Amino acid sequence: MPITLPDPFYYLQNFQRVLDWIAQRYSDLLADDERNFIEQFPTLPQASRALLVRMVMRKGEVFRSGKLRYAEIGCPDAAAAPLLALGWIVQNPSLDVTQLFALLRKAELAQAFRYSAAASTARKHEMLEELAQAFPDSQPMTRWAPELAESIYAVQVTALCERLRLMFFGNLYQDWSEFVLSDLGIYRYEVVEFSETSRGFRSRQDIDDYLHLHHCRQRFDEGEYLDEILPDIPTVPYANSWLEGRRNKLLFRFAQEYERCNELDSALALYRNCDYAGARVRTIRVLEKSGAEADAYALAMTAWQQAESETEQQALLRMLPRLRRKAGHAKVLADKAPAIDELSLSLPYPALPASVEQVVQAHYSSAEAPVFYVENALINTLFGLLCWPAVFAALPGAFFHPFHQGPVDLHHPDFVQKRQDLFDVCLAQLDDGRYQQAIMNTFHAKTNIQSPFVFWSTVDEELLKLALHCIPAAHLKKYFERILRDIPANRSGLPDLIQFWPQEQRYRMLEVKGPGDRLQDNQIRWINYCIAHQMPVAVTYVQWSEQAA
Repeated sequence: MPITLPDPFYYLQNFQRVLDWIAQRYSDLLADDERNFIEQFPTLPQASRALLVRMVMRKGEVFRSGKLRYAEIGCPDAAAAPLLALGWIVQNPSLDVTQLFALLRKAELAQAFRYSAAASTARKHEMLEELAQAFPDSQPMTRWAPELAESIYAVQVTALCERLRLMFFGNLYQDWSEFVLSDLGIYRYEVVEFSETSRGFRSRQDIDDYLHLHHCRQRFDEGEYLDEILPDIPTVPYANSWLEGRRNKLLFRFAQEYERCNELDSALALYRNCDYAGARVRTIRVLEKSGAEADAYALAMTAWQQAESETEQQALLRMLPRLRRKAGHAKVLADKAPAIDELSLSLPYPALPASVEQVVQAHYSSAEAPVFYVENALINTLFGLLCWPAVFAALPGAFFHPFHQGPVDLHHPDFVQKRQDLFDVCLAQLDDGRYQQAIMNTFHAKTNIQSPFVFWSTVDEELLKLALHCIPAAHLKKYFERILRDIPANRSGLPDLIQFWPQEQRYRMLEVKGPGDRLQDNQIRWINYCIAHQMPVAVTYVQWSEQAA
C-alpha cells in the first residue's frame, strides 16, 4: 500500500534534516567530499534532489529511467541533468551480467541474448548462471540491449550517503524508513533532551573503524574464508570502548566458526584474546577438546573464583566435576540443586493449531484464576514502566538522535552503575507503595512509545492492573533487581505463563514444556532465583493423550 503523507517530498525533507543535523554536530569530522555534498545539495533544483534521494533510499545503485518515474519529480532525465554535471550519478555505465539481469525482465534478456522467450524454458537464475560464464566482461546497456529506449543511471555517492547515515544513527541497521514510520505514527520515540553537540562518534577514526569492522562482518556473513578476513581485524584494542566491544564480538564469532570446523588451535588463539562474554568458558571447552585437561581445569578454577556472570557460573558448575575427574583431583560434592515444583499433564492433542503453551493456558485458566501467556513481556514491562526515568535519562552519549528505542549503552557493563542513583529512586517506590500509581501513570503517558523493556502489544491495562494487584511489591523488587544485575542475559528466560487469583491477591509463574522439551539454562537460572526468594513458580510437563489425526 503506498505511503500517504501531506508533503509528497517528505523523503527529501527527511534527508535534508539529516544533512543539517550532521553539519551542526559533525562539522569537525567531515571529509572534504562529505562537506561539499552537504553544501551543494540544497542548491540543486528540487526535482534533482528528490531524484537522488529516491535512488539513494532504494536498493541497488543502478536504475533504469523507466523505474524512476515519480509524480512529484516529473521527467527523470530532466531531473538527472544537474546530478550528472556534478558526477553524483553517471549515465549508461558499464554493467556486468549480474547487474544486467537485475535491470531487465526475462523477455528483454531473451531478446538481448537472442533467445526466444516463448521457446526458452530456463528460469531467470538459470539463464544468469549460463550467461555469466559466457559473458565475463562489462559493457554499457547500449551494447547489451541497444533496443532498450531508456537511460541507465548509476549512483556514485552511495558510500558517501551511507557514511552520513552512519553518523546520524550511530549504526547501519537503522535506515531512512525510521523517519517515515515515525511520521506515520507507526513508531513513536521518547523525546529526550540532548545537547546540540551530542553525537555517536568522537573522531573521524571512530567512523572509519566502524565501517571497517562492518565490512569485515559482511565478508564473514558472505562466506569468505576466515583466514583471509582475520588479518584485517586489528590486534590492538580500540580506545573507544563501544568499538572495542564490536571488535571482540566479531572475534568471538570467528572463534566459534573455527571451533565448529574443528580448527581448535585457531579457535583457542582467538578465544584467549577475546574479551567478549562467554569467551572464557569457550576457552575452557576448547582446551578440554584439545586434550589439555590440566590447563582447562586450572582456568575453570580461576574463573570460579570470580565468575563474570551467572551464565558463566552455571556453565562452570557443569564442567568442573568432569574436569576434576580428568585432571585426577578428588571428587567434590556439589551443592544440591533446589527442588523445582513440577506438574504433569496429559492433554488431548489440540484439534486446531495451537502451541503447547496456549493449550496449557486454556487448561488452567478460569474466571476465578485467569492465566495469561506472557513469557518475558510482563515482568520486563513492569520494570520498564517503573524505571522509565532512569532508562531514558539524558546522560552524555546515551542519546544522540530522535529515533532511539533505548539508550545506546544499554548493554554496556557500566550501564546500571552510571544510573544507580536514578534506579534507586525508582525502586524505592516499591517500598512505600507509590509504585502502582507510578507504573499506571507511565503506562498512560507513554503508551506505544518505543522502549527496550515495554511490550505494548502484549500487556494491556487489564493485565497490568491484575499484576499490580496480585504480585507483591517485594517480589517485583526481586525481579527488577535481577534484571538490573545483567540486563542482556536476564531480560529473557522468564516463565511462559502467569496465573492470578485476584480474590486471594496471589499468583504463580508457570513454565511449560511439551513432549521431549527441556528447560534451557536461562530458564533454570530464573526458576532457581524464584525458588531462592520464595516467589511462586512451577514447571508443567505436557504429554499428549491423543496424537494428531
